Amino acid sequence: METKTTQKQPLYVILLLILAAEAVFILPFVLPRIFRTTYLESFDVTQTDLGSCGSVYGIIALISYLFGGPLADRFRPNVLMSVALILTGLGGLYLATYPNLYNLHILFGFWGFTTIFLFWAAMIKATRIWGGTNKQGIAFGFLDGGRGLVAALFGSAGVLIFSFFITKDIELTSITERRIAFKEVITYTSYAVIAVGIIVLFFLKLNFEKPEFSESTAKLITIENFKLVMKFKAVWLLMIIILCAYYGYKMTNLFTQYAEQVILYNKIEAAKVGTYLLYMRPIIGVIIGLLADRTKASLWIIIGFLLMALTSLVFALGIMSDSTPLLFILSIGTMAIGVYSARVLYFATLEEAKIPLAVTGTAVGFISVVGYTPDIFTGLINGYFLDKYNEVIGHQIAFGIMFVFALIGFIASYKLYRHSKSSIV
Repeated sequence: METKTTQKQPLYVILLLILAAEAVFILPFVLPRIFRTTYLESFDVTQTDLGSCGSVYGIIALISYLFGGPLADRFRPNVLMSVALILTGLGGLYLATYPNLYNLHILFGFWGFTTIFLFWAAMIKATRIWGGTNKQGIAFGFLDGGRGLVAALFGSAGVLIFSFFITKDIELTSITERRIAFKEVITYTSYAVIAVGIIVLFFLKLNFEKPEFSESTAKLITIENFKLVMKFKAVWLLMIIILCAYYGYKMTNLFTQYAEQVILYNKIEAAKVGTYLLYMRPIIGVIIGLLADRTKASLWIIIGFLLMALTSLVFALGIMSDSTPLLFILSIGTMAIGVYSARVLYFATLEEAKIPLAVTGTAVGFISVVGYTPDIFTGLINGYFLDKYNEVIGHQIAFGIMFVFALIGFIASYKLYRHSKSSIV
């Protein structure tokens, strides 16, 4: 039995989906990005240590991408998403106790399970149901852009809470005082995530018939489907494109730290930089989405990688310092445009590449297994070079590596653009 998606869906449902879709990732991703140096000193871990936590998350998530789909076909999205949010929030309350590194690895692995196995496929499915047959572009455009806005709001709230519990100049505070303030940020964020989970359970109501776990549903993941998907050249190109684009997205984690260590902003000013960038994501998502509808998604992905390559080269050359704050702001702003452009559009190319709708789920799962591997190795690579070398040289090397990924992504997206014009499988 297929899910009916032709019925009109309430507007509040997509708004709730947007809130939930980013709330579940605030604890494992957004807080470490915005409060990078505070996170490191509060948990007394190195860059490499934090990168290894991300690797544990990535390994669990990698397995979860493939096997979370069938679960989403057996249970209603609001139930799975609610359980995932509540469990993730409870993990945040444990994070607020400042566990040791070993237990921090276990916690990030737990989050890999809750956010991907329980949540990801259910969220994608719920969004597709809301979009129906005629509003898929609007649905996913709203989802990604809205997630950026939610992340920015959570980030702003976190900075506000942190500032509230710092009663004197940030530079005069001790590590102990900053740990106490950051604990409050983690705690309040965790309660907010749990609250979203409860709201999702009772209010995320979609107009659809629950599909039974029938024989036809069980065949959604088959060897034949994987064989069919692997015949499409576009699938392999998309795998490379998402790998490179997601690597670029993961590199935005370093912006706050770069602002503090190289441009010499204080901790609150640096956290604000990371938060302001999050506000760019919904704006870029909507504008780029509209432009892509009038041309080709792959064309704007090419432009996105070009911007990433140019700005990462600027960072790699080390021409920025505390005396060039304007260049820094312009560079990270331009890089954000490139990163978010590619991120918003890479799955929008499935239709352009003529990949059959019937194997969309298999294609997305297959592509994601490789495409999202930067969760595993980006933190380790950055952590190694930032720990081994001084702050300036370490960042130069890290962004030099990003330049290579951006260049590869540029070539792959150009090939996809040419391939989609020829319409040959």
